[in-house]
Amino acid sequence: MDNARISIIGSQESADSDEESFELVTDGTYLRGKDFTEISYLESEMTGYAGTRTTFFIGDDDVVLSRGDGTSGDMVFSESKKHHFIYNTPFGALTMGLETRSIVKDMNDDGGNLEIRYILDVDNLVASRNKFSISIMPAEMSAKKSGGCRAGNSIGSGDCGQCQI
Repeated sequence: MDNARISIIGSQESADSDEESFELVTDGTYLRGKDFTEISYLESEMTGYAGTRTTFFIGDDDVVLSRGDGTSGDMVFSESKKHHFIYNTPFGALTMGLETRSIVKDMNDDGGNLEIRYILDVDNLVASRNKFSISIMPAEMSAKKSGGCRAGNSIGSGDCGQCQI
């Protein structure tokens, strides 16, 4: 499956603020091979990365999140391990620590679910506790479930070259 509907629900809680949540539903690509799984989509204004391609590379033991041209460094999620990455801000770059608490994967050729819980730190001081859940389904299945076509055509009209429904 190439064309996919990707739903991401995330939350972040820091020591000095209440939990913040977001939800993003977007079209993207989902590729699954013998030795790899890849989820890719363009970010929106809501995430602060508008127009940036975000890709998740899902391996047997880890998940790598890569944004844009890779100049910010990849976020590597490995259960019970800590990795570091560069986070660029308008004021300069920060080296951040990322400690993965859990990775739950249920992926198959038709999509699936991925959940990651992790802690971010700066200079070993906890900045936030985070969680995101990603659900992937074929784009045409999503259009049928929602009762509509992404291009605005009615289901079964034969007018849709995008959804092919």
